[in-house]
Amino acid sequence: MSMKDKTVFITGASRGIGRAIALACGREGANVVIAAKSDEPHPKLPGTIHSVAEEVEEAGGKALALVLDVRDERMVKEKVDQAGEHFGGIDALINNAGAIRLQGVEKLPVKRYDLMHQVNARAVFTCSQAALPWLKQSERAHILSLSPPLNIEPKWFAQYGAYTTTKYGMSMLTLGMAEEFRNYGVAVNSLWPKTLIATAAIEYEVGGPEMMAQGRKPEIMADAATTILGHSHETLTGKLLIDEDVLREAGVTDFEGYRYSAGDKPLLPDLFLD
Repeated sequence: MSMKDKTVFITGASRGIGRAIALACGREGANVVIAAKSDEPHPKLPGTIHSVAEEVEEAGGKALALVLDVRDERMVKEKVDQAGEHFGGIDALINNAGAIRLQGVEKLPVKRYDLMHQVNARAVFTCSQAALPWLKQSERAHILSLSPPLNIEPKWFAQYGAYTTTKYGMSMLTLGMAEEFRNYGVAVNSLWPKTLIATAAIEYEVGGPEMMAQGRKPEIMADAATTILGHSHETLTGKLLIDEDVLREAGVTDFEGYRYSAGDKPLLPDLFLD
């Protein structure tokens, strides 16, 4: 299905994977809502909601930049409704906003745990709830959250159980909402990268530039996301998907162009994948 004239609401869309998904949708002629906190330029990180809106329009789509803190449920409802009224509906919600700190329970500040819970699992709940009345009106509605398959091997909990549980909470909500919203014709899925994705979160929170060189560009996630959005709820819902698997099933066989850095360094698998 073409994304032309479909409205896609993306949280955390001012940079990284969110920006890449916004541009991919824009190239297909979609109406893209860039919803994030980044209203003003950051001293270290490139991109704001306004710069991404300009890029989306240059790519061929229509854009609406909205300042949004996904921790504030009242603001979430207000901005979702503003977007729906502006474009006359919402066809897809991309729960992309995320917070990460790979630290164990002993040393992790409670404030940081609260942030990860609010921006990860809780935001999927609040954003999906706010978007649902609009999605019910769409002929092909979709909720897509960036969260992993549920792998309960102890090693994924041992050193950073707080982060793991907030991301798994997103995935469990995917499974629950897929069944709950099935009769409304709303597809609900999750998407996760097979390999590390080179983003600011990796550079500043996890492993630095050297680790970035062993990852892929955010565009692989964007291409997988738009492929998923092309499905209806009858053909794809309630799945915890991997980007490379989605694209292989769609006929893609060459993934070298997605490498962040040229060379033969082995790509690092992402978290939660054995």
